[in-house]
Amino acid sequence: MFVDSHCHLDFPDFAGRLAETLAAMARAEVTHALCVCVSLDGFAAIGALVGGHPNLHATVGVHPDHNDGRQPTVEQLCRLADYPKVVAIGETGLDYYRLTGEMEWQRERFRTHVRAARACGKPLVIHTREAGEDTMRIMIEERAEDVGGVMHCFTESIEIAQRAIELGFFISFSGIVTFRNATALKEVARAVPLDKILIETDSPYLAPVPHRGKVNQPAYVRHVAEEIARLKGLELSEVATRTSANYFQLFKIPSDPVQR
Repeated sequence: MFVDSHCHLDFPDFAGRLAETLAAMARAEVTHALCVCVSLDGFAAIGALVGGHPNLHATVGVHPDHNDGRQPTVEQLCRLADYPKVVAIGETGLDYYRLTGEMEWQRERFRTHVRAARACGKPLVIHTREAGEDTMRIMIEERAEDVGGVMHCFTESIEIAQRAIELGFFISFSGIVTFRNATALKEVARAVPLDKILIETDSPYLAPVPHRGKVNQPAYVRHVAEEIARLKGLELSEVATRTSANYFQLFKIPSDPVQR
């Protein structure tokens, strides 16, 4: 079985297609998916979406790219994290690729999320893009190791991956690792121990080969697992079993979906 540790099923791409998407997951043996929040205004929709499906869980957070809408406080994040089926804080972090200029607001909001995670005792889902050093510095300064978490859709260096692992974080690979030109990322995937790896789609984005260019969906996470297995010279079943176990361990989710 496989698990999609990061997707956005509340996005417009999936409007009216939830039943179809869940059926595709079942056919691909993808048993669980984590629906990741990117704004406070969108949290209610995610809560409603996961509420009726034992194999779907949620996070609460504000994406680092979002500089409008309601800004989170520690108290708000902790209150929302108490909702049923919310298993993590995020996604949060730093992104110096899409945004330029003075970025202290982004760093302060990241700190707010780490403090909230520590206050409510839930792991972090961290986004970092071209911001590895600042991301690690804030994680260390704010003691993110107290709760751990995952570096999602990882595209940074092996050095950043190793430092994150030392802080108790998992490294999650998306469809990017299947891209032919992702040479450096493939080397990171080879180097990271299997017991520290998660797999994800980040759907509707970043569809893996052979679906590149299409709308991504959780069923396609199987292709990420296949590439990890190829890179490491492992059986697909081993990658599936280990990455799923890592997911259930990190987010404290029973592997049997009927147990919620």
